[in-house]
Amino acid sequence: MLSEQEKQFITYWEANRNREKRLIIQLFIGIPAGLLFAIPILLSVFSGRLWFKRADAVANSQMNPMVLVIAVIIITVFVAIFYKRHQWDMKDQHYQELKAKQQTEKNEKQQ
Repeated sequence: MLSEQEKQFITYWEANRNREKRLIIQLFIGIPAGLLFAIPILLSVFSGRLWFKRADAVANSQMNPMVLVIAVIIITVFVAIFYKRHQWDMKDQHYQELKAKQQTEKNEKQQ
């Protein structure tokens, strides 16, 4: 028998399934997770100036700041979308399992 929490999840997922699958929603909601990967990269690059002077000199002579900014944006967007897609897949799988369980219970009651 389905618990009350499982019934609430089924109701919630049926109402919000298509909205959460949209790419724009996944991007905007997943941005904090993407920034968790991008910010340490920026911190690593900029903190190297404080403790490793030679790396700072090489970075200043060979690194283009636009390439770094574009790379950080790409990493953030990729991780954000990948993270939310994975979450959506996990919720949808849970929903499918609960619906199968609910259908099995209906069939057992009818027999």
